[in-house]
Amino acid sequence: MKLLLPKQVYNRITDIDLDQLRKRGISGLLLDLDNTLVRYDSEELDQEFKAWIIKAKSEGFRICLVSNGRPKRVIHFAKMMDIPAVISAYKPTRSPFLRALELLDKEAAEVAMIGDQLFTDVLGANRLDIHTILITPLGKNEFSTTRLVRRLERRMLNRFVKKGLLAAEIINRRNEGEL
Repeated sequence: MKLLLPKQVYNRITDIDLDQLRKRGISGLLLDLDNTLVRYDSEELDQEFKAWIIKAKSEGFRICLVSNGRPKRVIHFAKMMDIPAVISAYKPTRSPFLRALELLDKEAAEVAMIGDQLFTDVLGANRLDIHTILITPLGKNEFSTTRLVRRLERRMLNRFVKKGLLAAEIINRRNEGEL
């Protein structure tokens, strides 16, 4: 259960305080794509997310996409943001995270994984002691199996709240928009 517990939870990626991450010794960011940076059904990156990535890069953060999404889609967004990507990641296996660390030339303690799913993003990164940040999914439209896993995910998050491991306010906001 500990492997499913994110270190931090935010509503949106733009709520993440880069200065706070830097103070933790984090200088690399591993980003999920679908419903983290871009809605699953969108081909456009919203301006606010573009601006956040530009800011992070200008402040010295090295960034890499780590996505289970369709390879062409992941490559398209990686090129748009001018960042490397690990495609066909098969998260939560360890290999995509290790590949991303290699691409960024970083150690696990120097990076944070930001994503919207407990059972892929958080579990995979926690297995390597990578700092994990869970955000609220951008949209409800998702791959069919993801919609099923969301129910179990919601139960796990509520269990973490009951045990005092996560703040109820943040999790309640996250759960309001889910299936």
